[in-house]
Amino acid sequence: MIQRQLKAVINQKLSTGRAIVVTGPRRVGKTTLLNLFLENNNHLFLDGDDPKVRELLADANTQLLKSILGKHKLVFIDEAQRISNIGLTLKIITDQFKEVQLLVSGSSALDLNSNINEPLTGRKWDFQLFPISWQELENNIGYVAAEQQLEMRIIYGMYPEVITHQGEEIDYLKELSDSYLYKDLLGYAGIRKPEVLQKLVRTLALQIGSEVSYNELSQLLGIDKNTVSNYIDLLIKTYVIFKLPSFSRNLRNEIKTNQKIYFYDTGIRNTVIGNFNPLESRNDKGALWENFLISERLKQLSYSRSITNAYFWRTRIQQEIDYVEEDSGKIKGYEFKWNPNSKIKKHPIFQETYNAEIEAVSRTNFRNFILA
Repeated sequence: MIQRQLKAVINQKLSTGRAIVVTGPRRVGKTTLLNLFLENNNHLFLDGDDPKVRELLADANTQLLKSILGKHKLVFIDEAQRISNIGLTLKIITDQFKEVQLLVSGSSALDLNSNINEPLTGRKWDFQLFPISWQELENNIGYVAAEQQLEMRIIYGMYPEVITHQGEEIDYLKELSDSYLYKDLLGYAGIRKPEVLQKLVRTLALQIGSEVSYNELSQLLGIDKNTVSNYIDLLIKTYVIFKLPSFSRNLRNEIKTNQKIYFYDTGIRNTVIGNFNPLESRNDKGALWENFLISERLKQLSYSRSITNAYFWRTRIQQEIDYVEEDSGKIKGYEFKWNPNSKIKKHPIFQETYNAEIEAVSRTNFRNFILA
């Protein structure tokens, strides 16, 4: 089993009087991770996929919860987003049963966060679990083996099942894509045109690394701008894609409102467009490398509980920096090049205005960036 970085982070937050809430995409190992804290401990496991569990926990009162919990001090509620009014139920447990340590998992921020954020304000620790990180891969198989798999991981991604079933990656990716990217997402209210959603996902997959215009997407897909915005919001909340906003502070000609969209996993992205060709024969190699690096960096920032803000930077005269971070007032830019011999532009205006460094991240030094 691949050891997860989040285990140590969660362990530090146990027994602090707050619920531990872990969200993330399906099949990244949330249940497996939280089950590690149950080993050799007397515990109660409640499965949100079980209709009886959903019935008991929906609108539960203190007396009923006392009967359900019994003498258990450790309680794990899995797939909590499937339980009606779960936020109020969790609030009662944390308020009235202070000796109980709650562990909660959910596959989508769409339902779970909206149901529990207000009731559990100040009563929970939130964590996000993503597909396997490069750090976790290295820790599991070693530096050399991980290096040998770099191109494979860019093509097939970092989902646990994909990593552990070499030779069957495409089959597992298609099943993953069908199960959560379409079946789960299309099950949510408001998806009246599934064929449009599928076209939107494919269009976004073909535009990774480029600025996205909702107006252009609206015209291309034949739907209104609000629908485009709503569908993209759903894709974000179900951990399919994420946004990278533009960085702007002082310069008049900086792009201030545009955004780029990337996939949390490059394997899912390649499944959407049906392209698993080797990097050397692809015309999207640069965009794939950029997506891979940024998603890996964001995993590390999340697991380290960092408050660093991430952006890209561009001006109206086409000066651009792939990735920018702002941390405690310090700004740094990064340019991504697969080939270590490729030259990068230094952008003196950006450097002087923000007193910022610009670093090149290539095939030879990428670990310094994604393991930081």
